[in-house]
Amino acid sequence: MSEETNVESVENQATLDNIVSIKKGDTVKGTIVKIEDNQAIVSFGYKYDGIIPIRELSSLQVENAADAVQIGQEVECRVVTIDDQNEKMVLSKRQIDNENAWEQLQAKLDSGEVFEVAVADVVKGGLVVDVGTRGFIPASMVERHFVEDFSDYKGKTLRVKVKELDRENNKVILSQKDVLDQEFEANKSAIIANLQEGQEIDGTVQRLTQFGAFVDIGGVDGLVHVSELAWSHVEKPADVVQEGQSVRVKVLKVDPANGKISLSIKAAQPGPWDTAAGQFNIGDIVTGTVKRLVNFGAFVEIAAGVEGLVHISQIAHRHIGTPHEVLKEGQSVQVKILDLNVAEKRVSLSIKETEEAPAEAPKSEKAPRSSSRAPREEIKLNNPNVSLSNEGMSFSLAEKFGDKLSKFKN
Repeated sequence: MSEETNVESVENQATLDNIVSIKKGDTVKGTIVKIEDNQAIVSFGYKYDGIIPIRELSSLQVENAADAVQIGQEVECRVVTIDDQNEKMVLSKRQIDNENAWEQLQAKLDSGEVFEVAVADVVKGGLVVDVGTRGFIPASMVERHFVEDFSDYKGKTLRVKVKELDRENNKVILSQKDVLDQEFEANKSAIIANLQEGQEIDGTVQRLTQFGAFVDIGGVDGLVHVSELAWSHVEKPADVVQEGQSVRVKVLKVDPANGKISLSIKAAQPGPWDTAAGQFNIGDIVTGTVKRLVNFGAFVEIAAGVEGLVHISQIAHRHIGTPHEVLKEGQSVQVKILDLNVAEKRVSLSIKETEEAPAEAPKSEKAPRSSSRAPREEIKLNNPNVSLSNEGMSFSLAEKFGDKLSKFKN
């Protein structure tokens, strides 16, 4: 016998020894050579190939074997049953994957590792993935924001972390939200570190609340309080901005310790008093809205953010006790600009100057005084501008000519 024949004989004997040693429960490694009848055929050097039924391909329920494995793929399986007489061997990839998965998942939980998974199914309450065993991502742990419909998530690849493991109850909870939160905080810290108070930047309105609007300024949100949305008074944020709207904002305050950013939309725009000088002139008559009534007058808004005082003396031509007698808040009125001081943000207005003063009532004629005395007779002198009554004349003549008259009596 040649040396070559001896070597071949030894190899064949070794192969026979290996074949004989395979039994139920053993672990074997092979290659997928065929997929048919919803099962995978595996070749691993045995005298016949093994079969992986569809139920043993994955820890998840699959409709098609091709969804779980591909031809040419290397797999590790457990021998479930072996029948050399009928040359039939049933293998399980699922059992090996499941055993390996728990060890790997525990290592990932301990290290906080981020890894990718493909969404296998969308079920009530969340997403199902295959991680060697059945993994579940609750709806609240998919995104940082609320998602109403997950129907388009099937087949998506997500980056997750292990949130909870319970091997006894075969429970694996995963979270993509934790990954996104971690990345968000890292990005937020970097952005906040580079922000400067007084800086103006572009942003996008993300969401509205009763107290203001949150604006995304590059991966991090800042709050624009309702008082900073516009120069005019704002009742509801939705009255002036909408979600998705692009806005220019000014950074008012940065609080790195608490991760808070205060922004202003109105501060990034020209103030109403900045344009008032070119918009209004002393003597102009404009339309305004009564904003507030006080004891000494009324404050009237003549432009967004520009209010002037109508002193009580300038409300009406007639005397009034309080402004409430003739005005009410929200009323539209015509006013005349009496004085304008942009530097001091002060404007004096008048309502009565826009109205024609009412005509004065005619004075009533005085009635003659009644007297029981006889009417006085007037004596006209040569001077037409002088007249005397008989009483006045007798008194005056007696005084003036008394001495002369006495001579004639003698």
